[in-house]
Amino acid sequence: MGEMNTAAVSSNELLLIMASISVIGVIGGWIGEKLKLPDVVIFLICGIAFGPTFFNIVNIESFPVVNEIILTFGSAFILYEGGREVKLKVLNKVKITVGLLASLGVFISAGIIGLSSYYILNLPIEVSFLLGATIASTDPASLIPVFKQVPIKNKLKQTIISESAFNDAFGAILFTSILTGITLSKQMSLLETTFQLISMIVIGVLVGTGVALIGIGLSSDKKYGIFNDYAPIISVIMVIFAYEISERFGGSGYMSVFIAGLIAGNKKRFGLWIPDENYISGVYFRENISTIARMSIFIILGTHLDVSSLLKYGLGSILIVLILIFIARPLVVLICTAFDKEANWTRNEKIFMMWVRETGVIPAALSGIIVSMKVPGYEIISATVFMTIIITLLLQASTTNIVAKKLNVLEEN
Repeated sequence: MGEMNTAAVSSNELLLIMASISVIGVIGGWIGEKLKLPDVVIFLICGIAFGPTFFNIVNIESFPVVNEIILTFGSAFILYEGGREVKLKVLNKVKITVGLLASLGVFISAGIIGLSSYYILNLPIEVSFLLGATIASTDPASLIPVFKQVPIKNKLKQTIISESAFNDAFGAILFTSILTGITLSKQMSLLETTFQLISMIVIGVLVGTGVALIGIGLSSDKKYGIFNDYAPIISVIMVIFAYEISERFGGSGYMSVFIAGLIAGNKKRFGLWIPDENYISGVYFRENISTIARMSIFIILGTHLDVSSLLKYGLGSILIVLILIFIARPLVVLICTAFDKEANWTRNEKIFMMWVRETGVIPAALSGIIVSMKVPGYEIISATVFMTIIITLLLQASTTNIVAKKLNVLEEN
């Protein structure tokens, strides 16, 4: 009887925490709209204010399983949505730039940040590169809302959005490989790590493709599309199955959900389509799920933050962020665009790509995983990721329109 009472109390507390996160998120989003600030910044601040550090209203650490579910599913669904934003027709014109930015660019950024963290933050070398992998990718969840307000030239916009969606997947894969090497007692060789990375990508692509084609086919307007009235729900099912099946076969769940989203967003090329009324309802449904996921991830990240660690490692964290913005990112863009002669990038377009690289949801979720696993140096990593998100969003996202006008990269009517 006592165990049942304990379970009931835990369930009630959990329900109260989830309701509290929702209320805080709604109020935070409203405040962000009024102040013209990215909502994720407000969510982070709310997480700190209402977490264990101050009011202690939201303490998700008491429920590690729920914490893991929110971070895993939330980041997976946002990656799925990022994949849906990528248009293959435009992507084909800038495929070399996007491919290099999303792969080589992630490794360059992770390497520069890893070495900088090793010397500035005095972290072990493997933990330093884990930090580098955590913040190496950009954020489609932050970029897409900004580009809906700022009419950037289509080729440039699609390149940046595609990069952010692809490099989230590559960043997550690199992160998983390094984290596995740290947590396993047996250290993996470079050859083993490379093989694991390739197999994770291949399995992720195959599983994501298979799950997407089955899900979209069953919810399409074809004869076999018997579940088209449930198309919005099937999109969530696709995310869960794509992630879980890929992970169980040793692939990258993040790559799998991204590929599933990519196929879903370009389903006409596969001869599939969803009835209009189901398509429209699906758009609204997914937008709400994405908002809840983004809201929950950033509020939870805020609750995980140790203010004393932020004060202790604040100066070092700021230096890392400045290196990321003014050294790593410019080098990545210069190197990766140099090989794409077909795209014919102008100087101003390259400068714009250097400036627009907000950090957001996926690094936040990965940081949450590091904190929940208590990886050595997790306090420093959490503080640095938090600082990176805040600075890049406040400094870069809020100035995108100004920079675009100065560089003359706005779409002309």
